[in-house]
Amino acid sequence: MNDFRQPLSSASYGGSLSQAARNKVLRNTYWLLAVSLVPTVLGAMVGVSTGFNQIMGASPGMTAIFFLVGAFGLMFAIERNKNSSLGIALLLAFTFFMGLMLSRLLGFVLGMGNGAQLIMLAFGGTAAVFGTMATVASTTKRDFSGMQKFLFIGVVILIVASLANLFLQLPALMLTVSVMAIGIFSALLLVDLQRIINGGETNYISATLAVYLDLYNIFSNLLMLLGIFGGDRE
Repeated sequence: MNDFRQPLSSASYGGSLSQAARNKVLRNTYWLLAVSLVPTVLGAMVGVSTGFNQIMGASPGMTAIFFLVGAFGLMFAIERNKNSSLGIALLLAFTFFMGLMLSRLLGFVLGMGNGAQLIMLAFGGTAAVFGTMATVASTTKRDFSGMQKFLFIGVVILIVASLANLFLQLPALMLTVSVMAIGIFSALLLVDLQRIINGGETNYISATLAVYLDLYNIFSNLLMLLGIFGGDRE
């Protein structure tokens, strides 16, 4: 159950920030995003090495509740403290938590003969999506802000479908959700990056949180599809 993100910012693209201020927000966002990958990796390593991923697999219902409460609770705390250094600490704690929750999927994939290759392929695919969306966001003159409401509705549908599939256990629904999630969060990544570049987002902690969630969901769902269709189970 990886398909979620924070509520979209209501800031408009016609921000009054100077170009220097916009560049500073973008630079700090990229810097903090890179740093946030460290606790994500650490959280994933802890989850796999301690067997926490197996505990989550044994109780998917409780895992989903723990995930939603922990994730949304930390996101709320980050937004409340986004103008202080505590916000950075909370963001890093959040990314550790997300890495811990990702360990269930990673453990499943690593159990395959080509698991490490699939993880690297998913990482490379996510990086390619990020590079493409960052290029489009910084070069196009088209305003993508109008997509926000539709994409947010799409995220809500993904969450509902993911929760429903905990009980239905339909492989076709799981595949559909993963494919839709990659498309929706790729589009959200474009919207979020353009908002930052154009000065619609003035806080780099909030900006980092939004972009991180987009990338996290792209990576996790891409890895899930690769594990299903490209995994070596011998």
